[in-house]
Amino acid sequence: MKCSVVVRAYNEAKDIGRLLEGIKQQNLAVEIILVDSGSTDETVSIAESYGAKIVHITPEDFTFGRSLNYGVGAASGEFIVNVSAHCYPVYPDWLAQLLKPFADENLAVSYGKQRGGATNWYSEHQFFKQYFPDISQPRQGHPYSHNANAAIRRSLWEQHPYNEQLTGLEDLAWSSWAMEQGYGIAYTAEAEIIHLHDEKPAQVHNRYRREAIAMKQILPASTFSLWNFLRLWLSSTYADLLQAKREKVLNEHWRSILWFRFLQYWGTYQGYNYSGKIDAQLHQGFYYPPGILSEKTPAPRSIEPINYDD
Repeated sequence: MKCSVVVRAYNEAKDIGRLLEGIKQQNLAVEIILVDSGSTDETVSIAESYGAKIVHITPEDFTFGRSLNYGVGAASGEFIVNVSAHCYPVYPDWLAQLLKPFADENLAVSYGKQRGGATNWYSEHQFFKQYFPDISQPRQGHPYSHNANAAIRRSLWEQHPYNEQLTGLEDLAWSSWAMEQGYGIAYTAEAEIIHLHDEKPAQVHNRYRREAIAMKQILPASTFSLWNFLRLWLSSTYADLLQAKREKVLNEHWRSILWFRFLQYWGTYQGYNYSGKIDAQLHQGFYYPPGILSEKTPAPRSIEPINYDD
């Protein structure tokens, strides 16, 4: 089988059916691997109804890179497509377009365009337009890629699996390694997906803080100062407000622009300056809702319970 699609999921029943239907409509036959992180809704049964192979990872073992490694390890395809469970392809040739750049035998990664849906905040739509333009770049000069919509060569993953210690950005770390080895990275605008987010402010802050902690792990000498925070927050907020005014939607979106951009860069500042321990609890805290771990994995007791049978 040429292509395997790996989907990481936790309680994605709301959206995963649309992704799986979109995969079914592709003009390529593929293997689907679902890496489930302990879902309590219908995520697994929906995936099974589409013929997906289910791989389980426990909250205790979860990291972003490890869950991907589980999925790729269970896959049989020559090429691995990583896609988020809350994404769905726009066109029936999404996979064909994403895989087309691998005609270059020296290519390691092909990643595709992302656009938001009705539930995404205005500023995130602007982020997608900036980082995922409408023009493809068959051999880009920087290591950026994004595992919400990306394909890699399995043979290279076998040489260098995803980093399991990072709190995020395992895709950037892997593509950076690939570029250092002399392999190419392609951006494929024709391979378009809709990437849905319906995040509350705390979730936005949490996401950017997590990614900044990971960036600091990848580039320990990198910094993000209060001046960086103020400069980027103010400049991006101004740009979004101006664009919203041009589009005549300023009254509808100005509040979300203000808080989204603030929390984006405040989370980034806090992540870069995080000095705590990066352990399993931190990884789980970034992925699972509050309370879910205490319900599933109570703290162990070192003392034996009373035996009333005696």
